[in-house]
Amino acid sequence: MWPFSKKGVSGFSWNSTAEQVTHGIDATGLTAIVTGASSGIGAETARVLALRGVHVIMGVRNLVAAKDVKDTILKDIPSAKLDAMELDLSSLDSVKKFASEYNSSGRPLNILINNAGVMACPFKLSKDNIELQFATNHIGHFLLTNLLLDTMKKTTRKSKKEGRIVNVASEAHRFAYSEGIRFDKINDESSYSRWGAYGQSKLANILHANQLTKHLKEDGVDITSNSLHPGTIVTNLFRHNSAVNGKSNKCGWETCDEKCPAGSSNNMLCSIAPTSEGS
Repeated sequence: MWPFSKKGVSGFSWNSTAEQVTHGIDATGLTAIVTGASSGIGAETARVLALRGVHVIMGVRNLVAAKDVKDTILKDIPSAKLDAMELDLSSLDSVKKFASEYNSSGRPLNILINNAGVMACPFKLSKDNIELQFATNHIGHFLLTNLLLDTMKKTTRKSKKEGRIVNVASEAHRFAYSEGIRFDKINDESSYSRWGAYGQSKLANILHANQLTKHLKEDGVDITSNSLHPGTIVTNLFRHNSAVNGKSNKCGWETCDEKCPAGSSNNMLCSIAPTSEGS
């Protein structure tokens, strides 16, 4: 038997799709923010959440691309509730603007899926002069979560339903620099490694989720915080890695068209599946 088809403690395998892990779930009445929902795993996550009745807010840099995704979903799911809001995770001003507009909208927030990211790109600083991968993958999502947390707490208390925060991390956290997160060398171009920088940003995602879990439990708040690995799938994240794009089929790696339904399944397990309650 192919090892990845073996079922785990959740009852599903690496090949299980997002629709399969949410079969029979009615999430009507819930509201979720999915960052990076204009392509790849984020778009599939938005689609299946909408399929299960969730009102999905797509936090995206490209509103035109988001409209295309929304229109495609609505063709298949006419009842889907989807909205798009501009969000550039590499810009602290953009994150603050998004959070301010969302918090003042009066909308509830049950689920936050921190999915957007960049991977193994050439050295570059963000608008705030922070190394781009760390700025986008960790700092932006850290700030976004913090700014939206009060709204999530209010929603949880009012709805009496558990809130869920999901950080899309990666097994690539194992590729982080040997020192772990190099806070004193975040912007050091001379020792920059594309994969080392990506790994440290994903390690930060995991540590963020773990520490947030501790604080939420101490505060007695009914919100879970989890991080996950979505699998090795060739999405737009690989745009800075032409060798991977060119050899994906040869190496046996699967493209997003083939595996995004499976790649987003862990997002579903952590966000709306009852098996993740309290975890």
